[in-house]
Amino acid sequence: MTGRRRLGLVAAAATLLAAAPLSSIFKDWTWLMQCLLTVLLIQGAAVATRTFRFPTWAQTVSMVAAFVLSLTWLFPSGGEFFIPQPDTFGHWMDLIHQAGEDTRSYGVPVPDRDGLLFVTVLGVGVVAIAVDLLTAVFRRPALAGLPMLAIYSIPVAIYLDSVPAVPFMIGAVGYMWLLVADNVDRVRRFGRRFTGDGRDVDVWEPSPLAAAGRRIGVVGVLAAVVLPLAVPTVSGGLLSRITQSGPGMGTGPGNGNGGRINLFASLSGQLNHSETVKLLQVTTDEPEPFYLRFGVAEVLTENGFAHDTPKGDSLSKGLPDPRQVAATSAARYTQHQAQVQVTDRLQQNMAPLYGYALRVGELNGNWAYDPSQQVLFSGRATTKEQRYDITYLRPTFNAAALRQSDSLDPGDPLMAFTARPPDATVEDRVAALIAGKDNDYDKVRAIYDSFSQENGFKYSLSVPSTGKASEVAEFLNNKAGYCQQYAAAMAWMVRAADIPARVAFGFTRGKAIGNGTYEITNRNAHAWTEVYFQGFGWVPFDATPSAAVTGSARSAWAPDVDRPAPAASTSTGPGATGANSSVGPGAAERPNRAENEGNQAGAAGPIADETSWTGLWIAGGVALIIALLLVPALRRILVRRRRHAATVPSPAPAVLSAEGGEGITDITVTSDTGRAREDAHAAWDELIDSMIDYQVPVDPTETPRITAQRLIRESSLTGDPAEAATLLGTAEERARYARLPLQGAELAVALTRVRSGMAEGAPTGTRVRALLLPPSVLLSWRLGLAEWSTRAAERMSSLGETLSRFNPRRLLNRAR
Repeated sequence: MTGRRRLGLVAAAATLLAAAPLSSIFKDWTWLMQCLLTVLLIQGAAVATRTFRFPTWAQTVSMVAAFVLSLTWLFPSGGEFFIPQPDTFGHWMDLIHQAGEDTRSYGVPVPDRDGLLFVTVLGVGVVAIAVDLLTAVFRRPALAGLPMLAIYSIPVAIYLDSVPAVPFMIGAVGYMWLLVADNVDRVRRFGRRFTGDGRDVDVWEPSPLAAAGRRIGVVGVLAAVVLPLAVPTVSGGLLSRITQSGPGMGTGPGNGNGGRINLFASLSGQLNHSETVKLLQVTTDEPEPFYLRFGVAEVLTENGFAHDTPKGDSLSKGLPDPRQVAATSAARYTQHQAQVQVTDRLQQNMAPLYGYALRVGELNGNWAYDPSQQVLFSGRATTKEQRYDITYLRPTFNAAALRQSDSLDPGDPLMAFTARPPDATVEDRVAALIAGKDNDYDKVRAIYDSFSQENGFKYSLSVPSTGKASEVAEFLNNKAGYCQQYAAAMAWMVRAADIPARVAFGFTRGKAIGNGTYEITNRNAHAWTEVYFQGFGWVPFDATPSAAVTGSARSAWAPDVDRPAPAASTSTGPGATGANSSVGPGAAERPNRAENEGNQAGAAGPIADETSWTGLWIAGGVALIIALLLVPALRRILVRRRRHAATVPSPAPAVLSAEGGEGITDITVTSDTGRAREDAHAAWDELIDSMIDYQVPVDPTETPRITAQRLIRESSLTGDPAEAATLLGTAEERARYARLPLQGAELAVALTRVRSGMAEGAPTGTRVRALLLPPSVLLSWRLGLAEWSTRAAERMSSLGETLSRFNPRRLLNRAR
């Protein structure tokens, strides 16, 4: 097989390996089978034309023709047989348009949609042709990395936080394989290699330069993959995981199932978080605003409440009139303006929005709006540091009007929101609560009013839940939980009464800071229930005890069941101020009851909003830095203690006369001469380290006696320090050269005296450095690191030489 055909096959394989990152986008492997077939057909046409030595333009035309035939076979319009027709190209344009819609409607991993599969196969086929031409025709394999990199850029653009590392490593292996194959082919075309002395060298035998290049390449790829994984990252923000579909986007069931995710995931973690983090700030001209919302959980199965992927038109096309979409002609509306400013701590692809929005402006990125869910979403843009304004309608209802709402027909599409799994506990309780109620509103109020302290319900953060139906029934028995349990339980019970219901997610209105501005933190994360009434649309009901929710609000049609009933005048129709308010009576006087009244929910209530661990984190960080800076000093102290302990004389001494020890008359010794030599060496090592600490030059060529004399002279030692230095020099000299070492001398005391003498004569900066950052410790660390690096390099070189002996290609060549 010629070099060009061989390189073409390697280029095809490298293209398929480079497409590995696409596995993180699709749920199934259909895309891989289609791409494999397409690349094989393209490369088959290239091999055939090169076998018959066709010109370059003919090779290119053959690959394009095979590509078109493959697309026709995989994505036919229905009226052709392998040969594309005019309708085929029109069908392909429809698939591209469908892919654009699907990118805004589905989250990763996506199902096998024809549009997305077509775009994927189209892109991989184009890259396969480009890589083949650059490698086999133009002999520029390095440039082939650009189209291969284009494939990897797709998951990078889609994933908001991080992309999987393993697919990138697979693609990198394909690219390196392509470069190596081209290099080998160039060597084969040039001839055989030989050394300077004329020895013939096999093409696969490694050379020092090639081995170094391979090591650098491997280290570079590993660094590019491993280092980003080791760098600490900041979370995407509140509920950033639960606003994106796919596996790993939450802790509860329902994740990544057909684009549906569990919106209860991670909410409990934010409520239990000990630190208060500012997420956004909203300014509105509405006197008593309700909750900001960004998502709904409307699919209830045996796996729990889940979020159906939103679908809608681009925000650039404007928003539909919410009164027409929801058929809410029976409600009264007031129009308001709001400005939202998001911090860098809230990064999600669903934007907080007031319900019944008319217009959203100044929002950067490609956003779309789902009028049914009333959700503003994006496939790639996030809310991080966004500033946008909202024009919205605030509907007002009253109990009398809601009681006149007719029940939906059994065949109405909205009755899909009454689907629920069977559960005897919930069904029996709902049947008892709604007995004798003849309209939907009274049924909903009976369920809503049952979540009261009088009935034993209380707020608690210590009850974990994923929103499963069975756990909702358990919550009804235990009667303790937080907003996600209350919202899920009420929505489930309302569905059991055959009334459409769903769970909404967002933020309470937060803390009022003046001039219509509210500061919203992670403690304002909240979930509540929305119930559909014919003629009114989705009406909110918040069953969670208001005293335990930071920034909670109540409405005239769903008042606080744990507070005394308001005056009779406040329950009148829309003309009354309290009833018209979207948050109900008394809300203006208590915009943030959880903050003003304290933790009324008892020990299980939420942590106060003022709680902040910022100061402790700063103090802890400073303490950690100080501790790290003191590590060298601690190391020096431990070494000094070990050496001093080694030089302590034994308790049973004998007395001999000193030989050559000036100023020492009697020396206490032991019978263990080996121990005496070790003690002298330990004392001498400590003296040398002390000289390094106090910047006294050390010359390893000097004898101990000369070194001690030079130390006395350069450090200006006198008296006891000078005698101690002389003793240490004599002890080390005897330990090195004499038959009997100097035994039993108080070497530890001598070391202390010498060190004190050097400290007295040293400058202040030298003394501080010797205490906090001892140069002897730093020097030993540097020498140890250099020695370790040398040993590691030697082992890597030895391993490379060992592996080269078992190169399969080299063994085959020798066999031949």
